[in-house]
Amino acid sequence: MLGLWGQRLPAAWVLLLLPFLPLLLLAAPGPHRASYKPVIVVHGLFDSSYSFRHLLEYINETHPGTVVTVLDLFDGRESLRPLWEQVQGFREAVVPIMAKAPQGVHLICYSQGGLVCRALLSVMDDHNVDSFISLSSPQMGQYGDTDYLKWLFPTSMRSNLYRICYSPWGQEFSICNYWHDPHHDDLYLNASSFLALINGERDHPNATVWRKNFLRVGHLVLIGGPDDGVITPWQSSFFGFYDANETVLEMEEQLPARPTHQSELLLLRLVCLKPPRRKKPACRVQRQSESWGPGLSCALS
Repeated sequence: MLGLWGQRLPAAWVLLLLPFLPLLLLAAPGPHRASYKPVIVVHGLFDSSYSFRHLLEYINETHPGTVVTVLDLFDGRESLRPLWEQVQGFREAVVPIMAKAPQGVHLICYSQGGLVCRALLSVMDDHNVDSFISLSSPQMGQYGDTDYLKWLFPTSMRSNLYRICYSPWGQEFSICNYWHDPHHDDLYLNASSFLALINGERDHPNATVWRKNFLRVGHLVLIGGPDDGVITPWQSSFFGFYDANETVLEMEEQLPARPTHQSELLLLRLVCLKPPRRKKPACRVQRQSESWGPGLSCALS
């Protein structure tokens, strides 16, 4: 089963990350110019730290001395644990790494791990993440029949999976925490214990603090594309998603539809178009390959 999700991470993923590594692995100034900020890697659904051995080897070879930590938590089937439980576990793991890196760290998060990391950045008021790379992550949710869903819920299809995912029992599975059925938006908003909260789609008392915490990130890089094969729609990696007719609305197109939407989605749009203390937009689209499409790089400070 591990291969159903983990097979999306071949060595070619390392090539996708190459254009962004110069941005991330910047030498520190002054006498420490030969050193680099530590890199923390968070894996995805049904994955483990072993899946990132090629990336680890590449960074070690091209940027000697870089401290790279691939967190070995919630591996395999344990990655089905509720996402808030995973956020707490990963938080306990990253705190000591950040404490030893006063100049900041870089965060590379794959697939489901990208949601874990975004929640981390929202709830941690003292994080020092300089760059956050979201690598093929369903940031606006998932709505598609894929092999792992057929294995986990063999009698359900995407059209009726909401009956499971939007129940208290279903919310005990990580994938249901970001299952986003565009045909049952009210049920999603009321039942989602994770995605609707970190998106700010449902009011909660921590929304303002989470927004402030997220703004501490120095750079955001979103990577995804049409050949993903699992994330549905693939534009979810860029905060795009289906409307009720299953027409994909890009990030900026969703603004008129939800004028009171206070999610991280809108935060990203507003910050990327006109970040604080900047006169010009700091958002740029970089095409990394014809098959995978663009990578969106945003400077948030």
